[in-house]
This record gives sequence, structure tokens and C-alpha cells, in this order.
Amino acid sequence: MNAFTIKDLENLTGIKAHTIRIWEQRYGFLKPQRTDTNIRYYNNEELKKILNISLLNKYGFKISHIDRMNDDEIKTKILSIANVQAQQERIVNALIQAMVDMSLEDFEGTLDDHIRAKGIEKTIHQVIFPFMVRIGVLWITDHINPAQEHLVSNIIRQKLIVGTQEVNPMFQLKRSGLLFLPEGEFHELGLLFIQYLLKSRGLRVYYLGANVPLEDVEYVVKYKNPDFIYTHLTSVSSVFSFDKFIHQSLKRFGSVPLIISGRLAASYEKKIPPQIHFKRSLQEVTEFITSLV
Repeated sequence: MNAFTIKDLENLTGIKAHTIRIWEQRYGFLKPQRTDTNIRYYNNEELKKILNISLLNKYGFKISHIDRMNDDEIKTKILSIANVQAQQERIVNALIQAMVDMSLEDFEGTLDDHIRAKGIEKTIHQVIFPFMVRIGVLWITDHINPAQEHLVSNIIRQKLIVGTQEVNPMFQLKRSGLLFLPEGEFHELGLLFIQYLLKSRGLRVYYLGANVPLEDVEYVVKYKNPDFIYTHLTSVSSVFSFDKFIHQSLKRFGSVPLIISGRLAASYEKKIPPQIHFKRSLQEVTEFITSLV
């Protein structure tokens, strides 16, 4: 069983912790346990219940009405919501529920259904990335078991790789990019998505993967002469220095532009040199890739 804090519930559902506490006092659908120091914690079933309740509440159902529903009625009401955004959130919730239950068949089946219906790129935008954003805090705070992270990450990784292999762009461009993750960075999903976007638009990609020393990147840059270098920083090791990474990259890569996206790029506030370009959101990433075509 996983144990989730009230802050976890807030991050996963968008419902403020203050509101969750009020719901606990007024209604009976949440019954958290408490630690020896009187801190609330919630189990898998309570997490799944509040995911469903928060979705219904967001799309027009009053909490007092939801409180009178049984589990089957809640599921039926969720499926009846016609709003497209609500249905996408429902699928993301289903992935979260399958992850905490370690139901890999349900997790993969949910992804496969969406890929068949919408294609890999829309699945990435509408389902995979929102899922990764919502559970990212849990990965960082260790409120899910690392085994759960590895299991679901590998399923997503396989879908991205297969989708990339099946790409057949209408035009092949002469521009190229080199993709890598620096030493200590192993979260590869974001970079795999970038690879898919670039290849689907006809660019040549040199993909080095995760945990790559800068001297190896420099070697490939010299021989392949890419138009740009790209990295996506999610959660590097504790000894990683962003300032040092930027300085060494400038020294090794010269005038070749270095594009940096990911959670660390979004939070970096210091002045950056002109050869370094930060993409602080998915929208900025897609705008950059569109500009290459």
C-alpha cells in the first residue's frame, strides 16, 4: 500500500488541501489515517476515490450530490461527461489508478486504446505528458515506490520508441539535432518525446540517450556537426551543478546552440548566454520544433 499526504492529493487533483480538510469534516467519503505525530495520510483507495470525486466536482457536480453516490454511480457519471478535456483527465486518472495498483495490463491497455483512437502524438500531448506532470511530484518525494516508477516509465518508453520507429515524414530536411541527457540524468521520457517530434517533422536526429559525459557529446558534435544540441533536465543527481553544466557546455560546444527544457530549465532564474536557449514549457518546445521546419 502507498501512503499519500494531503499535499500529494492536492498536487494530483488540483483540489486545495484546505478544501480537502473541509470535505473530510462534512462528508464521509474520505477517512484518512494519522501518523504518530498526527499527520494525515491516505491509502490507494482514498486516492482513487478523490481523483474521481474531484473530476466530477470540476465539471459541475456538487459535493453533497457526489457524497450520496456509490462507486458504480460515480463511474457512470464520469463516463457520461461529454466535455473533451474531462475525458482526457479521466484517462489520466485511470493511468494514475492503474499505477498505484500496479495493474500494468490496465495501464498499457488504457494507453493502447488512446493510441489506436487518436494516434501516438495526440496521446503524448493529451495523456502521457499530463500524467507525467501530475505524478512527477510523487516521484521526487518518494511517495510512490521506485518500482512503480520504473514499471510505468518503461511502458511509456516502449510506446514512444515504437511510435518513433513508425514515423514516416512527408519530407526529409537537411537540418539535424543531437539529443542527450547529462551524467546523473536518467529520466529519458521527455527526450524520447523530443526525438519523436523532430523525426516526425523530417529532421535527422543523433540520439545519445541518458547519462552521457559531455566529452562524448563533444566528440559526436565534432564529427556530425549538428545544427543544435538538445537536452531535457528533469531530476539530475544531487551533485549536479547547473551553472557548471552551462559553463562546460559553452566551452565544449562552441557556437552550436544548446536547447534545454524540462523542470530544471523552468526553474532556473540566472542570466543565460546567447548560445543557450531555455524552453520552459511544452508550448515553447513545440514552437521551437515548428520553427525548424
